[in-house]
Amino acid sequence: MVISKEDIANFERDGAVCIRGAFSDWVETLARGIEGNMREPGPYAAENLNPGDTGRFFDDYCNWERIGDFREFVMHSPCAEIAAQVMRSKTAQMFHDHVLVKEPGTSKPTPWHQDIPYYFVDGRQSVSFWIPVDPVDDATLRFIAGSHLWDKMVLPVRWLSDEAFYPDPEKYRPVPDPDAEPGTYDVVEWAMEPGDAVLFDFRTAHGARGNPAGHRRRAFSIRWLGDDMRYISRPGRTSPPYPGHGMNDGERLREDWFPTVWK
Repeated sequence: MVISKEDIANFERDGAVCIRGAFSDWVETLARGIEGNMREPGPYAAENLNPGDTGRFFDDYCNWERIGDFREFVMHSPCAEIAAQVMRSKTAQMFHDHVLVKEPGTSKPTPWHQDIPYYFVDGRQSVSFWIPVDPVDDATLRFIAGSHLWDKMVLPVRWLSDEAFYPDPEKYRPVPDPDAEPGTYDVVEWAMEPGDAVLFDFRTAHGARGNPAGHRRRAFSIRWLGDDMRYISRPGRTSPPYPGHGMNDGERLREDWFPTVWK
C-alpha cells in the first residue's frame, strides 16, 4: 500500500493524519487478538479507573510476540511499509504494541500527553498507529496540531494519580488542557470506522475523552522507529520499561528484541 504525498505532508505539518480503510482486511484479526489479550493479560496490563469512575479502561502492551494475531499483523500487514513511507525512512523497526479498551459508560478520559518522554528512544523519525476495531466518535483520539514541533516535551504523568513520571518536572512543558483554554490550541480529531488508522508522531500531544456511548471502544496501537531513532537514558523507569535490555545511549535498539520488519 502506498499512501499519498498529501497524507505525508499533513503528517509532517500537523503531527497526525487519518488514513481511511488502511486495515479493513485486518479488523477481525486485531479484534480476535484484543479479546485474547484481555482474557490473558500480560505483566504490564492495567485498569485505569479511580474510585468513583464508571465503566472500564483496560490497557496492556508488549504482547505481540506471544499473541499470534498481533504477530501476524506486525509481520504481514502493510503497517511497516506505511510506517517507513510516512517517516521518510529506509527502514521500519518494531518498537511495541499497545491495546486500549474503553467499555461502554467509561468516564475516565485519556490524559493529554506526548509518548516520547515516556520512551527510551529519541529522534525525529517515529510513528504510532491507532487502529479502532469498533466505530468511534466522541471517544476518538484528539491531537494538538503542530505539537510535535514544540521545543520542550510535555511533562509525563501517571494516568491515575497525575503525579510526575520523573523528577525535575520543571524541565518539562506543563500538561496542556485544550478544553479549558478554547482557541489556544488547534485540536484535530476524526470519527473513525473499524480499520481506519490515525498515524501520529511520538512527539504529538494527544488525549481522548471517556466513552459514555453504548458500544465498546477497542483499539490496537503499534509504534514504529525510523532510521534516526536511538536509545536514550531517561531519569527514571520508562514505559514500557524493558528491564535488562543492556543498551547504551546513541545505539540503535537491539534487533533481537526490536526487529526491523521493513527495509
